[in-house]
Amino acid sequence: MFRLSRLALILSSALVAAPAAAQLVPGETPTEDQVTSGEVLAAEPAPPAVEAVPVIALPPMPVAEWGREDVEELLAYVERVGEEGLDPADYQPERLRAALAGADEIELGRAATDVFLRLSSDLSLGHARGDARLGWHIKDDEINGNQQYALMATATRDNTVRDTLSSLLPTHPQYAELKTVLAATPKSDRATIDKVRANLDRWRWMPRDLGQKYVIVNVPAYTVALVEHGQVVSRHRAVVGKPKTATPQLSATISGVIFNPWWNLPQSIVKEVGAGAKGYVTKRGEDGTVYMRQRPGPNNALGRMKIVMPNDYAIYLHDTPAKNLFAKNRRAFSHGCIRTQDALGFAELLLAPTGEWDKARIDETVASGETVQADTAVPIPVYITYFTAAAAKDSGGIIAYDDLYSRDGPVALALNDGGDTALASTVSGSD
Repeated sequence: MFRLSRLALILSSALVAAPAAAQLVPGETPTEDQVTSGEVLAAEPAPPAVEAVPVIALPPMPVAEWGREDVEELLAYVERVGEEGLDPADYQPERLRAALAGADEIELGRAATDVFLRLSSDLSLGHARGDARLGWHIKDDEINGNQQYALMATATRDNTVRDTLSSLLPTHPQYAELKTVLAATPKSDRATIDKVRANLDRWRWMPRDLGQKYVIVNVPAYTVALVEHGQVVSRHRAVVGKPKTATPQLSATISGVIFNPWWNLPQSIVKEVGAGAKGYVTKRGEDGTVYMRQRPGPNNALGRMKIVMPNDYAIYLHDTPAKNLFAKNRRAFSHGCIRTQDALGFAELLLAPTGEWDKARIDETVASGETVQADTAVPIPVYITYFTAAAAKDSGGIIAYDDLYSRDGPVALALNDGGDTALASTVSGSD
């Protein structure tokens, strides 16, 4: 009612303040002068009857009742969160200690609620957000405020604060292994600590369930891996985007393989090739734009195979005629796509569950020169990631990869909350 009355008052005031205009009587025809001068207001129809809007009762928000033991457990978790590569100071331990020392139960609940919400968000989605995630387009697992409140209510009801928070962490073995490395790294080794912390946070950015079978590309490692039931089935060398045409990090779904593909050139490459180049079909649009396609064949930039994985960035895994590049240690040469070593063998693995595409049939199809699409038996998730460190099981340290696109710095800065003070003293590490 208040909103309707206020809106009517505003409209009424606006009309009073407006220049006087001729009010047209229903059925009256305006004069030409009235029309051209704009001094005509159409007769207002009678306002429609306003129907009452039904009020929908929403379920009550779960309420967390914080007991002192639960708050103590939350404080203990915060004090040890450095083991996850996070900074305990970000989660107000002093406020929790002060609330526990006082007698104000309302402040105790407020403090615990604020800390739980911030902490559960960072454990689930990662601490570094926004601009710190350069080129990162993999969708986070969604956790919203309602879910957080429900988790908090359950945790305080069942006295499971620690277990509830831990359940939000990544379950991938690399996360646990990197935590072990972090704990064993001397506090004086700031570079390693920062690198491990940055990659722990990247794992928190990832979906928790990658799938029973998936493909994962690690750009800094120049690798493509097929994983089934947690085990790497095959690993292939890869050529990735140059720093000027950096490969974005994204997730997509593989639905098939195209043998003897055509290559539709992006507009950014059309100018490099030039209209009329041999082996290309050129078409000019009505607006003058030149479109180019490269015919299938051994010299096609996509080679003999391209993975069908639609995405907003036109990034694909494919073969290449420039197989000599796989012998190099640094393999950042592409315009962004992922050139994959032994691409036909990789295709055979992806299509094996169909029972229709063995090596002989693939070789025969390729030799025919015909463009053929073979669909996978089921969709296969693919993740193009950017991990600059992996745990080395044998040495207990890390395998460090070059930060090709200078993306570690913004993550480390976010984890340090923009400061330049070393956090080695806040994480678990050996002396």
